[in-house]
Amino acid sequence: MTDTLDPPRATPALADAQASADLQTSVWTALRREAEAAAREEPTLGSLLNAVILSHDGLIEALSYQMARKLGDQELRAMSAREICEEAFYADPGLMAAVEADLRAVRERDPACKGYLQPFLFFKGFQALQTHRVAHWLWKRSRQTLAFHLQSRVSELYQIDIHPAAKLGSGLFLDHGTGIVIGETASVGDDVSMLHAVTLGGTGAERGDRHPKIGRGVLLGAGAKVLGNITVGDYAKIASGSVVLKPVPAGCTAAGVPARLVNCPTCPEPARSMDHTLPELADDYVI
Repeated sequence: MTDTLDPPRATPALADAQASADLQTSVWTALRREAEAAAREEPTLGSLLNAVILSHDGLIEALSYQMARKLGDQELRAMSAREICEEAFYADPGLMAAVEADLRAVRERDPACKGYLQPFLFFKGFQALQTHRVAHWLWKRSRQTLAFHLQSRVSELYQIDIHPAAKLGSGLFLDHGTGIVIGETASVGDDVSMLHAVTLGGTGAERGDRHPKIGRGVLLGAGAKVLGNITVGDYAKIASGSVVLKPVPAGCTAAGVPARLVNCPTCPEPARSMDHTLPELADDYVI
């Protein structure tokens, strides 16, 4: 009789190591592997997983199919939507680099996320963000009517309203997503995390450059309102429910209505840590 080795227990350390290994694997390889496992575990969804992921040769084709089946309607048929998405993704390799960075961001920052399959199939923040990327690509090529159509469909489907002219970086995480509004002249840097009901808006009916500029690695808490042509510096944190009307320096936390600075510096990378807490002792510096 030979001894057999029991499989290692699923300790937190092993789980972290597996998660780290998954993040080093190519997104497409990991996504296919997860889809194959899900099809075995839940045969009822086998046809969905095959149609959306397993029948395709790469991430561009799979994502274009997934977006088209959501966006297609009486005015823009699914096949036409699929062709538009593939055109954009093949024409601009930077778009797919951003898509992969977005998927990794969700995988890293959302403790409820089990892998890449969940956001790819089910997370409306991710879906809305990728549709915006295609709409913005169309906008820059003077195809504004079609860009507005995609914006409208995203608003109808996901309750997320992002103007197609808005400039969004990569590695973004729109957690839950419902109620997010981003205005025409807003910009959002790389590696930003924002929760539901965030507004990047204006302060009146003036035209021109009138929306916020959000720096790299910023965390925008649920319900945060940042209004006007102001800057939120890199790695700043905006607390949930705050109304920000003046610039926020890099690395600081702003909280309240109207917002005031309560912590400078804040934690090193708030968008990655997703730390929404405030310090016990705060400077009373109104902004």
